[in-house]
Amino acid sequence: MSAFGWNVLDFGAKGDGITDDTAAIQAAIDHAAARGGGKILFPYTPKGYRIASPAIEEVNGKPVRAQLVIPAGHANIQLEGEMPCRLLNTYQVRPLSSAKKNYTPTTFGMRIDNTTIFSDWHAPEEHDPTARPWAILAAPEGTSCKGKFSTLQFSITNLEFRAPVDHKKMYPTQTAVNLQNVSRVSVTDSQFCLGEQVGDTNLGKELMPNPCHTAGLITSGDQNDNNVLRNVAVQGFRYGLVCGEHVVADYLYIHNCEEGLTFHDCSHLSVINHIVAQHNTVILSATTADLFGMPKGPCNVQVGTLNFECGTGLRPAVSALRYGVSDPENRLHGSVTWHKPWGEQVFPINGAEHFEIKHF
Repeated sequence: MSAFGWNVLDFGAKGDGITDDTAAIQAAIDHAAARGGGKILFPYTPKGYRIASPAIEEVNGKPVRAQLVIPAGHANIQLEGEMPCRLLNTYQVRPLSSAKKNYTPTTFGMRIDNTTIFSDWHAPEEHDPTARPWAILAAPEGTSCKGKFSTLQFSITNLEFRAPVDHKKMYPTQTAVNLQNVSRVSVTDSQFCLGEQVGDTNLGKELMPNPCHTAGLITSGDQNDNNVLRNVAVQGFRYGLVCGEHVVADYLYIHNCEEGLTFHDCSHLSVINHIVAQHNTVILSATTADLFGMPKGPCNVQVGTLNFECGTGLRPAVSALRYGVSDPENRLHGSVTWHKPWGEQVFPINGAEHFEIKHF
């Protein structure tokens, strides 16, 4: 252990993008848990840390469905990359334009300047919205409170998690990080996205509607203590962020998701300072099922400002805006102020009778 914490390279991780680092990273997490907690450092590598081992269905009889498992108990663990993430890849498909002479469609490569943990294990399809999702990282189900917490606190800083995409399906079957069974959550300068640049015109492919209920980041279930998100991006999942009560967030990027930010139950107020949303089917919503086993309830949510682009007429078609707010059961209470920088100034609404929606 250094003055900083434990280095995953000391546990055998390579970060070369080829070696399966699952066991080494799990060993570092288990070691920190046995010591009562601490930071685990992921030095920057251009190729990233590959997680290739199949997910574990259960731990000590408790469901987890994760490749990397946060041990149950009182340990306070933080995973930390070497530097803050540069946020957002792009999954927009730039079409050829006959109106412009010598026009070359824009293409984009995946970022190589973030400290990345990526999975290339393809999870089984799970079409039941109430079932536990497969994830790269998760804590097992516990017995504490309605959230069934097993772990008191977990933090992620300066890391990018990438879930795989099957080119035949063109959607992810795996959630990036599931922290629903962690009572206290802190995520800073981090990104949860896909492992393929499926927006490049040269691929000739685009994201498809996802029958699997996957998410970029799931925060704590009901009756949690606190959840703090700072400068966090989600991109490419059916649900970007799935949240409950006691969430305080500052600057969220939400792109290319079918439901960008969805709340299941927040009897206690959650506060979001600012959201930047680009090319989402729905930006803000309340769940319509007991998503991932988390019961529906009243959702008290205060969003300061929301800046968005609608993606209408662009590919992928699944990312074209349908609703700015979707709350057919009218469970959302609070307000949001939206801004659109150009184009037609519309913000479609579904339900949300108790939610104040204002144009900036």
